[in-house]
Amino acid sequence: MISRLRTALIYVVLGLGALVMVAPFLWMFTTSFRPVAEAFTLPPRWLPGLDSSLESYRRLLASDVPIGRFFWNSTVLATTVTLGYVATTTIAGYAFARLRFPFKNALFALLLVSLMVPIQTTLVPLFLLMRWLGLVDSQWSIIVPGLTGAFAPGMSGVFGIFLMRQFFLTLPKELFEAARVDNAGHFRTFWSIAVPLAGPQIAALSVIIFTMTWNDYFMPLIFLNSVDQMVLPVGIMSIRDPVGNSSATSEVIAAVSLSILPVLLVFLVAQRWIIDSFVRAGVKG
Repeated sequence: MISRLRTALIYVVLGLGALVMVAPFLWMFTTSFRPVAEAFTLPPRWLPGLDSSLESYRRLLASDVPIGRFFWNSTVLATTVTLGYVATTTIAGYAFARLRFPFKNALFALLLVSLMVPIQTTLVPLFLLMRWLGLVDSQWSIIVPGLTGAFAPGMSGVFGIFLMRQFFLTLPKELFEAARVDNAGHFRTFWSIAVPLAGPQIAALSVIIFTMTWNDYFMPLIFLNSVDQMVLPVGIMSIRDPVGNSSATSEVIAAVSLSILPVLLVFLVAQRWIIDSFVRAGVKG
């Protein structure tokens, strides 16, 4: 009886916590379907009413703001950075886990120390480097650092290396010894054995990096200046009315709802892989 009450209490607490986290998103989505005059009614309405309409979305699509261009730029940037980041960090994680080379442990420790360095502190040298390469106001100014794994929006590239290294350490040594007996080189072992087994971790890392790149505001604000190069987080700010017009605010809410929907759907589909990857990363066996 006591165990059942404890289980019921846990479910109630988790349910309340989930409700608190979902409430802002629910309000945002329902508000985007309300008439402009009722966007900020108090107390807030959590469910769509009979007066729901697509007025905010129609005004958004009919405005001078190229929201479709922003979507395309965000998609290209997030996809390219994700592919490059996952590829380089997976290779590096495998090297630190299974290869032998001088100063391996010292280099890995140095990488972990770099986690404590805020990305903002490297902004000036990174900007100067991108300007020297002629990449400022181009998506390549964000893609190039992302492809190397040296930079990812919101985190250091060491995160992916650490995550993949911890997973590769959990794989049985017998697998790699059998590959050596079959005269398989490092590349074949990595591609034929390590990568297929790391599928869930690679998928989870891809979702995390795609989400963080899609939502990143700071780096595109610094490196991308023209409207043609803007991504959604920066482009949505151009919709805002400086005098606080409620119509413009409704369009901003509609744009945010559209921008968050793809990421939300991807996360709901892949959340099992994300949880599993973090559990495996903390277990060595």
